[in-house]
Amino acid sequence: MKIAGLDIGTTGCKLTVFSEEGRDIDRAYRDYPVTRGGSRHEVDVENIMESVLSVLKTMGAKYPDISGIGVTSFGETFVFTDGEGKPLHRAMLYTDPRGREECRELTERMEGRRIAAITGLRPHEMYSIPKMMWIRKNRPEIYGQARHAFLMEDYVVFHLTGKARIDYSLAARTMAFDIASLSWSREIFAMAGIDMGLMSEAVPIGTPAGTLLPAMARKTGLSEETQIVSISHDQVAAAVGAGMFDAGTAVEGAGTVECITPVYDGLPPSDVMYEGYFSVVPYVIPGKYVCYAFSYTGGALIQWCVDTLAKKEKELAAAEGISVHEYLEREYVREHGEAGAAEPTGLLVLPHFAGAATPYMDTGSKGAVIGLTAAHTVSDIYRACMEGVACEMMLNLEWLKGSGIRFQMLHATGGGARSRVWTQMKADILNIPFTTLRTSNAGTVGSAMLTGTAVGCFSSLEDAAAHMVEKAQVYLPDAGRHERYMEVYSRYRRVYDAVRGLV
Repeated sequence: MKIAGLDIGTTGCKLTVFSEEGRDIDRAYRDYPVTRGGSRHEVDVENIMESVLSVLKTMGAKYPDISGIGVTSFGETFVFTDGEGKPLHRAMLYTDPRGREECRELTERMEGRRIAAITGLRPHEMYSIPKMMWIRKNRPEIYGQARHAFLMEDYVVFHLTGKARIDYSLAARTMAFDIASLSWSREIFAMAGIDMGLMSEAVPIGTPAGTLLPAMARKTGLSEETQIVSISHDQVAAAVGAGMFDAGTAVEGAGTVECITPVYDGLPPSDVMYEGYFSVVPYVIPGKYVCYAFSYTGGALIQWCVDTLAKKEKELAAAEGISVHEYLEREYVREHGEAGAAEPTGLLVLPHFAGAATPYMDTGSKGAVIGLTAAHTVSDIYRACMEGVACEMMLNLEWLKGSGIRFQMLHATGGGARSRVWTQMKADILNIPFTTLRTSNAGTVGSAMLTGTAVGCFSSLEDAAAHMVEKAQVYLPDAGRHERYMEVYSRYRRVYDAVRGLV
């Protein structure tokens, strides 16, 4: 018996197969195009479904005995479909600016703090309900045909099982879900003018939706007995996969987006969360919640630096058979010496290259690199980009102090956790120990843990964690470096206000 985690991302999906003991044994990945330009940021969800079926078929041919598949997905993006689940339009991504006017209209009808008290979200056009309002107003022929409003998790679950089910954490990304009563908010749907009957049934995180439809079993080579499990929003799955079950530990996801996810033993103070645009999301443990403190550009900023500025360094790294990241980190040490390489660069990088996330939620903000001279090199800028991301997360944690966070350890996940240099820098700047895990893909692990628990491979999530969450290394903060970085941070805190008025 095997279990699998299906992770549906913005630009691709991955299916990872695990043994019943929780050992990662194989995976398949397929990407799909997204369109970003001007006023439209869209994805064709039929392409997503085709990619999902492709990875299921690839793994089904090799492992037809997969007993359960957990489905996680990115949030906010939704699609209206007909009764059979056929999409009626291209889905708007969370970065799509449409819905801004509708969000404003909604807050005129219903005070923003009231919406936040119900949903855990400060009103913003990135969420689903303002974009549903946009379609109702601007594409009434589509809204008139709609029989379902699916986010990506329940869209895929519906096609695989025929059941319209969405978990609490993903439902919360719509800005129309009551996170206290764990049900759709009739008040918000009424104010928005959207039919609440279009939404899928909201169920607890990790709830089995049903078995594969016969047609899907034939397409994928999997058994009709294969259970499909509604898992969660991808960030929640990453928290589970990092073994985060109490408020003493938080997860730091260093992927394309940089995100810190702390746990709360109850609903945190709504005023603090509202002021910093921090979303509150139901967690897998009843009565507990998590929030997201994030920067749109974490690993994405590092990749921009590499792709834009380090073309020659890429070639040199490839000739040596090492990654360009390793090459640039080594060059920085060569240029500055061991002692100098442990010090701040002296540059200030505002990492708002895709706009500002929490605590600003300012899509108009732009990135900046301040303090450059002719003596600076690509490796200096690369290192300074790392510092900028870490300083942005320090800013987020300062905002969250009043919300009751009390974690003493961060579990580092994502591709960025593979960098010893960056992980140590974050520990020094945030002044919190970081623990890396054996697997950087905590979201897939979390999905498999929840799936294995749902189908009986594990007796509980704690049992699943004992099999699947393995710590690798602890990075302790250095007091001297933290003090020196705080001098940099005191200047960094003023950069946004200094730059924003100029762009």
